[in-house]
Amino acid sequence: MLAKFSRSIQALVGSRINALRRASQGNRINISGVYPPITTPFDAGSGRVSYEKLEHNLKRWYSLPFRGLVVHGSTGECVLLSADERLEIVRRVKSSLPDDKLLIVGAGQESTQATIEFATQSAKAGASAVLVVTPCFYKGRMTADALEKHFARVADESPVPVILYSVPGNTGVDLPADVAIRMSAHPNVIGMKDSGGEIAKIGYVVHKTRQYGFQVLAGSAGFLLPSLQVGAVGGVCALANTLGAEVCRLQELHEKGDAKEARNLQRRLIAPNAGVTKRFGIAGVKASMEWFGLYGGPVRSPLLPLTEGELSELRKIFTEEGF
Repeated sequence: MLAKFSRSIQALVGSRINALRRASQGNRINISGVYPPITTPFDAGSGRVSYEKLEHNLKRWYSLPFRGLVVHGSTGECVLLSADERLEIVRRVKSSLPDDKLLIVGAGQESTQATIEFATQSAKAGASAVLVVTPCFYKGRMTADALEKHFARVADESPVPVILYSVPGNTGVDLPADVAIRMSAHPNVIGMKDSGGEIAKIGYVVHKTRQYGFQVLAGSAGFLLPSLQVGAVGGVCALANTLGAEVCRLQELHEKGDAKEARNLQRRLIAPNAGVTKRFGIAGVKASMEWFGLYGGPVRSPLLPLTEGELSELRKIFTEEGF
């Protein structure tokens, strides 16, 4: 029994030493800036991933001042993709990614082991960091202890830095602030994307993790400015797929200290953002992309496309705000 316990401790210490070694090699990258969680383009006929349309969209996104791209975020319909599709998309994006942009890959799975495996595969395919969402199928048992142990194991084993991801609107699991704060001490955990929108929580996490250089990203353009004001370093915003220049401009205005213009732009982004998130979701994002020269295309079943009435409503939301 004692020998088994000793081996367990040695394994834990060894994994932490490996994580520290990776961190000392430059893993604590600066992730400040705006990222679109890019959509996955499907062919309207076959329903397969259209890599031609992906390249078309990538060229447009690369022309904008994004810090990088997030592949397989919630907006990417990642849970509707096969394992092969997910990995191939990472490879395709990496093959054309400019050197000055980061590639963050959503690697979260329901099991810890599967998350570690996809994080490792993503790293080999060129990911700069991985975004790890809270497991949620057994949400009744996703206690603070369970989540902390999950993230710690993933961070111990991931070859690239880990960004925690809380998106309670999709998962029903809100990552507790105390878990994020404790995880910030891990040498291979560099930040968190918070899509819950509770500004007090975002500010509290920023305040309590500064000593570790922990970086918080807002998970929506709807609350990007207030998040920046309490110390967030950027955002991963679904609306940036469509209004990327405007979302980047919002962070620029904040950093320049132009509070009035920043407030005005933030207010204009609220309704379009709600339209492509809470109101119409990914189908709304893809529909709006078509209006700005990007390929949106269909969503994958069981998601449904917008009706004509919904499409008109969404278009009105954008036009009323001058977009």
